Amino acid sequence: MTVSSVIQLKNILLKYGAFTAIDNVSVNFREGEFFALLGPSGCGKSSLLRIVAGFVEPTSGEVLLDGRDMTNVPARQRPINMMFQSYALFPHMSVEQNVRYGLEMAKLPEAEIKARVRDILETTHLSSMARRRPNQLSGGQRQRVALARALVMRPRVLLLDEPLGALDKKLREAMQLELKRLQHEMGLTFVVVTHDQEEALVMADRIALMRAGRIEQIGSASELYERPASRFVADFIGRTNFFEGVGKGGKIRIEQLGELVGDVEAVGSVTYSIRPEWIRLFNSQPADYENCLQGTVEEVNYHGQGENVMVRLPGQSQLVTVLKPANELIPATVVNNGKIWVAWNGRDARVLSH
Repeated sequence: MTVSSVIQLKNILLKYGAFTAIDNVSVNFREGEFFALLGPSGCGKSSLLRIVAGFVEPTSGEVLLDGRDMTNVPARQRPINMMFQSYALFPHMSVEQNVRYGLEMAKLPEAEIKARVRDILETTHLSSMARRRPNQLSGGQRQRVALARALVMRPRVLLLDEPLGALDKKLREAMQLELKRLQHEMGLTFVVVTHDQEEALVMADRIALMRAGRIEQIGSASELYERPASRFVADFIGRTNFFEGVGKGGKIRIEQLGELVGDVEAVGSVTYSIRPEWIRLFNSQPADYENCLQGTVEEVNYHGQGENVMVRLPGQSQLVTVLKPANELIPATVVNNGKIWVAWNGRDARVLSH
């Protein structure tokens, strides 16, 4: 089944003098999906969001909403709402007054205002706090008020610019699930900007990873994690170990280390990537793995679900990180400065061309 695109961005270019903030970006946001614009600071993701909202006009390119050109349409005339990190709640108004403010400005009938406000307060679990003011709420509750205020307007698309950045880790994780629940229940298109890759992986149906004004790769969380298109993607999404080498005949020759079996036919200079969770540790050389290397344990860090074991391999400047699960059936004995074998199969590695 083909899912229609609510918003289409075509060849968006944004320049400030000689500086190019967004470099010829084309991307679609689909009906009812949770889409994340992900990337490091300064990559252009917030600028792209502001172009969609109508706060910034691109140097060139098109913004289409349901196939209609909105490139030069002012923000106030677009059926799009935007939620900022600061929340910007009116401190002298109650939760209910904050939520109904936009509807009053739109001059909707009082009966409709009351019905909409009641429904959205229930949906966002704020009904019991309707009379409170922002200074009487927690950070997560204020975040939900800002969200309710945006959603009550029934926008075609809701844009969220780092909406969870001001929250502590535990509350941020809870709100990620809450945002996903609301988006699913209401069936709206959400587009969120974030620099937090875990946040994007948890919430988004699709992710566009940006770098220096361009999109490096678009796909689901599993596609970006398991099939990265470049070293940048593999490094930004999750943790991984890299080896630089030369590919030939399905194997990668690493200087001072020998040959490693990879997942594709690679030729020339390549980067070999293997995730920590795909590596196993052994006290003696195993017989049933395609890649087996002996190294020295330099550091062990406990993290509840297991241990991160840092291993020095011969001739390598960087340590190899191995995730040793707590529930391993036959765990290897790991001792600082002790010898250890690291092993993995070629199908679990990724070979990335330069």
